[in-house]
Amino acid sequence: MDITPTPSRSTAELLDLLRRYDRPGPRYTSYPTAVEFHEGVDGATYESKLTEADAVPNEPLSLYFHLPFCRERCTFCGCSVVITRKPEVVGRYLDYLRTEIKMVATRLPHRRTVNQIHWGGGTPTHLDSAGMRILWEAISRQFTLLPGAEVAIEVDPRVTNHEQIDTLRELGFNRLSMGVQDFTPEVQEAIGRRQGADETVDLFRYGRAAGFDSINVDLVYGLPRQDPESFRRNLEQLIPLRPDRVAVYSFAFVPWVKANQRRLDPTAFPSPETKFELFLQAIEAFTAAGYAQIGMDHFALPTDELAVAQTEGRLHRNFMGYTVMPGADQLGFGITAIGDVRGAFVQNRKKLVGYYDALDAGILPVERGYLLDEDDKIRRHVILRLMCNFSIDMKEVESRFGIRFSDYFAVELEELKVPRESGFVRVTPRRIEVTERGRLFIRNIGMIFDRYLRAKRAGDNQVFSRTV
Repeated sequence: MDITPTPSRSTAELLDLLRRYDRPGPRYTSYPTAVEFHEGVDGATYESKLTEADAVPNEPLSLYFHLPFCRERCTFCGCSVVITRKPEVVGRYLDYLRTEIKMVATRLPHRRTVNQIHWGGGTPTHLDSAGMRILWEAISRQFTLLPGAEVAIEVDPRVTNHEQIDTLRELGFNRLSMGVQDFTPEVQEAIGRRQGADETVDLFRYGRAAGFDSINVDLVYGLPRQDPESFRRNLEQLIPLRPDRVAVYSFAFVPWVKANQRRLDPTAFPSPETKFELFLQAIEAFTAAGYAQIGMDHFALPTDELAVAQTEGRLHRNFMGYTVMPGADQLGFGITAIGDVRGAFVQNRKKLVGYYDALDAGILPVERGYLLDEDDKIRRHVILRLMCNFSIDMKEVESRFGIRFSDYFAVELEELKVPRESGFVRVTPRRIEVTERGRLFIRNIGMIFDRYLRAKRAGDNQVFSRTV
């Protein structure tokens, strides 16, 4: 590939670009980002937005369920989790989750069809088979799953057994997302996650045999004690399994946000240059094995829906990640869950006690959020087109929003001259196209169109993880 460094050509050049562009910046699972959320958006706001959503009954919904429980906390983890081994704690949460499902559904009497469901965590397979059935029954009682819907769950091979896999298939799940992070024992010791390669491979193969035609595997690069040789062995172990999708995430080291990360040894991290080399290794290995690079950090087999959607320019991105499901509204259930409804982001309360108190009072448990204005919607469209499809059709944007692109984004087009000179983008009278090299720095390119970073210079502060 054009971006793969070789001793004779581009190693020094790419490292120079890394030094210039690797700085804190958003991942753009949303725009505006969660940094802009505020407490002026509450349960009453959400209720009014659900009323608006109910007025468009023919549009399917996406549903996200946050199941925060883990048996122990990994030191690298950036998720919102609750550590427990007590079944009664999980059972109480399921009771309240069912209450929230019914409360939200009641406000959508004419709009109950769904084309995407995702159970995330935490560790959703912290639930036993009985708990899975309880939650699924609560969902299916209130919502109708459309034929061909995506029904996905995150699974941890350390706690997921064959019975749970069978139960998930029986309930209608069709996609597994399996956390690996790194197979190397020294790395696992450093991040507090001991996960044998054998148990991971066994669960993967059992999932295939059980009928899961789509299995995603997650790797993380930039973890303590990782080096090119050990990371290469990870790739050699994983690729023969032929997962349908692979996410290769840059480790987000944000100890000012996640206190558990303060237990990591900063001296054990790979250097920025080595971390960059790890990602280049992944790109080279997966593309050589026939995978297509999707968005900024995913790879998919050419026959996978994500690869087809990107080729056809219809890939989407939401709080659940890259998707082919263009659901206009996403509902979030459980603590910290984020909904995206009729131009509003709404995030549930972060603590169990506050979540329970709100539901006991008959109040939608929203803690904060954000109402998008017209400028937000325009910039969101542009940034997500870049993050998903690596191109912007300026005429399409003009037609959709009634603007003149060259006038509205005059400052941004001027700022694009720098990434153009670095070979990241090509600009024609109609299109902005991200090159293969530019895909490495896609977050930086998206940041040019972010008015909040421009106004507050947030990209220079310790708010976000680093972009590469």
